[in-house]
Amino acid sequence: MVVRRPASALLVLGLTGALAGCAGEPEGPGEVRAQAGGQDVNARATQFCLDGDPQRYQVTPPIVEVSPDTAIRLTVPDAVAERGWQVQVFDEQLQEVIGEVDVPEGTQSFDEINSSDVVPPAFYLVVVEDKGGDCGEWTGAWPVGFIRAGGDLGTTPPAG
Repeated sequence: MVVRRPASALLVLGLTGALAGCAGEPEGPGEVRAQAGGQDVNARATQFCLDGDPQRYQVTPPIVEVSPDTAIRLTVPDAVAERGWQVQVFDEQLQEVIGEVDVPEGTQSFDEINSSDVVPPAFYLVVVEDKGGDCGEWTGAWPVGFIRAGGDLGTTPPAG
């Protein structure tokens, strides 16, 4: 797993700003699947490029309770895998990027993240589609919250 320091332009997933890239898929953004331990949840996009038009969606990210050292598997829709994607690691309020994890090009499922890889016990993993396409700098984004023992995501971040 490669964790880099956050870029200067921080992603805040439909909470405060624009993202990078777009899929332009007419059928909609699809869902990202997150599996950890015995839990299996689907996350809906907070934003997406639909037919060349940036869209924001009113969604509440799913929250998954995990034990330390639990493998986390993320699976993206085919179109996202084709365009490429990464995982951005956010703090418990979904406000500050803690790091980024590169996902090899063409990968649909990625399982090289462990619940203990992130220092705070409560955090968000956000699947971010690679930029480029009909919406330019706008891209699809799917957040999922994770809580280890002793963690607290506080209040749920505003939807969309």
